[in-house]
This record gives sequence, structure tokens and C-alpha cells, in this order.
Amino acid sequence: MYTLYYSPGAASMCVHLTLIETNAPHQLKLVDLAAGEQRDPAYLKLNPNGVVPTLLIDGNPFYEAAAALMTIAERHPEAKLAPPVDSLARAAWNQWIVHFANTLQPAFRLWFYPQDIVSDAAAQVVVKTAAQSKIEAAWDRLELHLSANGPYLLGDTLSAADLMLIMLMRWSRNMPRPVTQWPALAAYANLMKSRPGWKRLYKVEDLTEWV
Repeated sequence: MYTLYYSPGAASMCVHLTLIETNAPHQLKLVDLAAGEQRDPAYLKLNPNGVVPTLLIDGNPFYEAAAALMTIAERHPEAKLAPPVDSLARAAWNQWIVHFANTLQPAFRLWFYPQDIVSDAAAQVVVKTAAQSKIEAAWDRLELHLSANGPYLLGDTLSAADLMLIMLMRWSRNMPRPVTQWPALAAYANLMKSRPGWKRLYKVEDLTEWV
């Protein structure tokens, strides 16, 4: 049994989606970020970073969205969300997930919270502009990749890497150039959003934007 500490639409989203896609038994614990529950001492004992997600595996806490997503996929091979360990597809899978965790996710953090880096309003604009450029450069790369190798990141087969990507794509919905302005990525978004798992996640997390 897994327990996922989550907040709707936050970085916990891809972990929740992986639990749904693997059909793994789990329960959810809501962390009210607006109320500051992520800074509660009891929660900080589970996740000293004070963020979501936190994933309990047999009562033991683990964090980092990409790591949790990979762990669930590997523990449930029947769902085929992780390619065989000795395959080239697995190398690509590792590469995409680490790429998202190291490039897109931090860039979005800067876009949403430039005040974490600088306090001056004009400097915050500079940070957001730089973050937007980095995010759009990632969309350019993914547009070329999916155009040539789609429909999913690894070709014809859905993997956990796609579950992380679609979460990050959703985060762009209110940016000056949302991801759906890239044609191949727009088609990919429609494909992913048509999946039953995505629709179930939206219902459970009570999400309405970017349906």
C-alpha cells in the first residue's frame, strides 16, 4: 500500500497519475499548500524539503517526484511503464525523466516563484523571462522529437516519462506561449488527456483547467 501526500495540480500530480496507471493500491493525503501545511513540523519529519509529493512505501517516506514516479513504475512491471532494464528504450526513459527533473521542472519553479531568487520586482521580471526562454527551448526540442518519433516519448508505447511530461505541459497553460502552440505537442496533449487515467486524476483532484 502506498500513501501519497499531494496537492492538486502540483508536482505530486505525475506520481498520482503513475499510481492510477499502474492500478497500485494507494491512499491520498491532501497537503494544503495555501494554508502552509507543508511547513508543519509533522510533515517536515516526512519531507524536510517542505514540498509535495511525499510517497510512503510500507510506511517509509520518500520524496522527489521523478524518483517516486520511477520507483512505482519499476515496482509494477506488469503496467509496462518502465522499459526493460537492458534495453535502449530504458536508457532513453532514464534520460527523459532526468532531463525533465533537471531542466523543465526547475525552470517552472523560477517562472512561478522568481521571488525565491530575487526580491526586486524588476529583477524578478528578468528571472521570469529567462525561465520562459528555457521552457520554450525545451518545447522546441520536444516538438522535433515527437514529430519524428511519436506518438509517445518512446514511440508507440506509453511510459512513466509521458506521465511526467504531461504534468509539466499543463503547468504552461497560463504562460504567454502555452505548450499547445506547438502542433506536435498539442496533438500529444490531446492524446494524453484522452486517457482514462488522466480523466480519473482530474476527478479525484477536482481539477478543471486544461481539461
